[in-house]
Amino acid sequence: MLERREINFFRGSPAPNLLTSVYQLTQSIDTERICIIGGASQNLASIWLPQPTYHLVFQIFEDAGFHGLLKSIPEDVEEMDSRALDEAISRMESDPATLDRLCEMPIKPPLPYRKIYKHIVYCVPTFANPTGITMPVSRREELVRVARKYDALIVSDDVYDFLHISDATSSTGAVPPPRIVDIDRTLNSGLQDQFGNALSNGSFSKLVGPGCRVGWADGPGALMYGLSQCGSNISGGAPSQLMSTFINQIVQDGSLTTHIEKALIPTCMRRFNAISSAIKTHLVPLGVSFHPDGETMPAGGYFVWLTLPKTLSSSKICEEAKRVDLILGNGTVFAVPGNDIPDLLCRQLRLCYMWVDEADIGDGIIRLAEVIQNVLGG
Repeated sequence: MLERREINFFRGSPAPNLLTSVYQLTQSIDTERICIIGGASQNLASIWLPQPTYHLVFQIFEDAGFHGLLKSIPEDVEEMDSRALDEAISRMESDPATLDRLCEMPIKPPLPYRKIYKHIVYCVPTFANPTGITMPVSRREELVRVARKYDALIVSDDVYDFLHISDATSSTGAVPPPRIVDIDRTLNSGLQDQFGNALSNGSFSKLVGPGCRVGWADGPGALMYGLSQCGSNISGGAPSQLMSTFINQIVQDGSLTTHIEKALIPTCMRRFNAISSAIKTHLVPLGVSFHPDGETMPAGGYFVWLTLPKTLSSSKICEEAKRVDLILGNGTVFAVPGNDIPDLLCRQLRLCYMWVDEADIGDGIIRLAEVIQNVLGG
């Protein structure tokens, strides 16, 4: 039976204890740091993004009023290039025309519980979508320093952190790296002000099922209070409230932890091993490279990122792959709108292995290898 409070207006969260356990934090996460949201896609609002990046976030930004204002920052093997970000923001802030335009943009009136940041930086630091790269701690610290320097808020999608495998042959999951929001809380004596410079998006949709649409935001208490005061929350209470109640039950009784440890992580490992082995056998001999490989780069999450030989294009391969019932992520789809598309991105592909049974993964890679061979031979 559901209690009255579980079907009435409610603001609460099952997330703090789960986060403290998974990240093995020495300091527990207070409920004041958590705000329930309707999945991880409801919290996004601004401007600097790594290229390539999660493609469905572009419309979220544009619908929030930032059409034409999305700026790309190149990635390297450590994910978003913090030095390039620093230089790009510095150039923008020194441009009088840009500053005049920004000053004319309408904003919400200032209130005691609200802070207007000058910039927002979006990233997926652990098993990034689409590249699968995991940002090392040193790069996360650099991003926090840049955010503090320019009064920016880092919005990190930490939705794949629970699917961290220590290596391709391990039988257990590994502790994920500290989140950017946790680094902001402790770096150089802690937060620069009560609002901080980082917010973490989490999602039960990646742990329970895509249809559950329950997520959480984690950040300093003042920032979370301001987020909770948006009109839809004040009027309607916590988003996804009824589903949040169900999830709270499986968190409290340990069912979700068991599901992650006994089902999700082992499945992730098996499917990653299957796809990486097939790629090494069938694609690498054709001149294809990929990451993460579970050896030189941590493995986990949902995706592997392929780079085709220089004579091939991802668009051509995707077109031909459809003829053999393969759906691939064309690298150009992940280019930030309104920015130049790097040549390298035009020959890269995203493969999602978590959606496919192990028995079908090898067959799919063999089909892809045949497509590549035919295009190379044609």
